[in-house]
Amino acid sequence: SSPGLLLLTSFLLHIKEDRASPTRLVCDNRLIQKYIVEAKDMEKRVGQCQVLPVLSCPAVLPLVDFSLQQWKSKSNETKRREILCDLALLVGAAAGAQGQVSEDCGARQLSQLYRHANSFFLLLQTFSWEAGHWEPSCSPHSTEQTHITSIFLTYRKLVQGKLGFFFYDLAKVLCK
Repeated sequence: SSPGLLLLTSFLLHIKEDRASPTRLVCDNRLIQKYIVEAKDMEKRVGQCQVLPVLSCPAVLPLVDFSLQQWKSKSNETKRREILCDLALLVGAAAGAQGQVSEDCGARQLSQLYRHANSFFLLLQTFSWEAGHWEPSCSPHSTEQTHITSIFLTYRKLVQGKLGFFFYDLAKVLCK
């Protein structure tokens, strides 16, 4: 059973039919902490792989650093859309890198990162505070990287930063 599928299933079991209310994932702070620890572990394990190729086709990665002050001034919907854009790039980068890595250790870690990032991507698409659905028309600030480890670093920073703060903000609203 894949951890990404478990994340999505646990989330889907806790939403209301009329409106997504991500209670357990958002209200149980231990879950986001678990995903932060997993992101750190993936980053550490890929760093221990013997030989990781330099990507011949660079991975396009989102720039996930942010100012906490600016972040706090955004609506939850704006934050959600920004994270969706970041996750879309990460999922694409992981998928592209998988095709360039034949070494077992790196391929295994990339597959796990892809599943986790894609699960968060699917999950965040179910939240919505505005009419209409998310359209993949965003253009986040990005950078091109040729090192596989940079994909893992970006994912960890996203989970630890924007995603963690987003769930914290949602908890203040949804977990009274």
